[in-house]
Amino acid sequence: MTDNLPIVLVVVAIVAALVYVLFFRKKALPAEGGESAAPETGAKAEPTPPRSKAQRQVGPTPGLTKPPLVESLPSLDVLPDESARMPAIVEATSAAPPVASKKDVAGLRKGLAATRGGFMARLKALFVGKKEIDPAILEQMEEVMISSDVGVKTTQAILERLREKLAKNELADGGAVWAALRAEATRILDVGQENRVSAHAKHRPMVVLMVGVNGVGKTTTIGKLATKWNAEGKKVVLAAGDTFRAAAVQQLEVWGKRVGAEVVKGKEGADPGAVAFEATKKAQEAQADVLLVDTAGRLHTKVNLMDEIKKVKRTIAKAMDGAPHETLLVLDATTGQNALTQAALFKEALELTGLILTKLDGTAKGGVVLGICDELKVPVRYIGLGERAEDLREFVAVDFVEALFGRDDDEAAAA
Repeated sequence: MTDNLPIVLVVVAIVAALVYVLFFRKKALPAEGGESAAPETGAKAEPTPPRSKAQRQVGPTPGLTKPPLVESLPSLDVLPDESARMPAIVEATSAAPPVASKKDVAGLRKGLAATRGGFMARLKALFVGKKEIDPAILEQMEEVMISSDVGVKTTQAILERLREKLAKNELADGGAVWAALRAEATRILDVGQENRVSAHAKHRPMVVLMVGVNGVGKTTTIGKLATKWNAEGKKVVLAAGDTFRAAAVQQLEVWGKRVGAEVVKGKEGADPGAVAFEATKKAQEAQADVLLVDTAGRLHTKVNLMDEIKKVKRTIAKAMDGAPHETLLVLDATTGQNALTQAALFKEALELTGLILTKLDGTAKGGVVLGICDELKVPVRYIGLGERAEDLREFVAVDFVEALFGRDDDEAAAA
């Protein structure tokens, strides 16, 4: 017996272990929705909250080797092809209207303070806050808009649309009229905005011909554009095509030194077409990204000067097929309706691709932008709101309208 004692002890130990595992260990495991086993110290553990039906399906259920959710999934070879929906998703995203940046709008609003305090303040005072709208108010709006250089044709077109809405009882109060006016302004200013894809990607160099009357700020605008594109990493070449004004050449050379751009110039009184031709060839040889061609200011009423600028444009085309790729007219916004007259004659002579309005910060008649876009159907590319290079801003219709028609932060807080 004593010889078999070690074997007996081993058997007893194994049986005891099995009993512990089968009975005591099983009772120590927490039941679903019940209390967890108490710690060895004897303290009672906090109860575990019951698991929801969804949680029980996602996680493994005791007694099952595989969660039910896995069994319900289809095999991979029958899953829908999500890539087939990608073009529609991309298209919907790209078609979404642009959202005005608060920072950009704040800067624009500051630059357009004169117009907001003049034209827009007079217009807003007519009906904002009125619970009922009298159709006669449109006559008062007409007076304000025409006196703010929006233009007779554009003013009448806008008011006619508002009359139609009033007749259909779609404009119940001042807020509705203001919203309708904003929508009309956005529609007018959005002309050509869908074609804003830069020619940088299509042409190298992209040749930009800058034109305009005397004193509008062409040379300064060229310097600001050169600064902008240089900051974007583009190689810029400048052509001093204003050969009749020595100060213009010197001014362009100063801008060239600032941005590290080569300036192609001729002798005083040289043929501007020859300078433009040489600059186009040099820009090609230098593999430049952009060539900005300055020209002498000329009165839009002088036929001989307009013929000369046509010749410059033809000469550039001989140096490079398809050039110039952009013909931008620079206008002084403070001249009001005269700017519209200038734009009409330059467009007739040169087939303009875009407009740049300078000195918008110095006029209370910023409504002239509406008249120009509406009558000429030429897009505004840039607007000038100050002397610094960064004050030349790319024109975005939705931002411009928000800056003009939107409420200041203090107005919004008081509303």
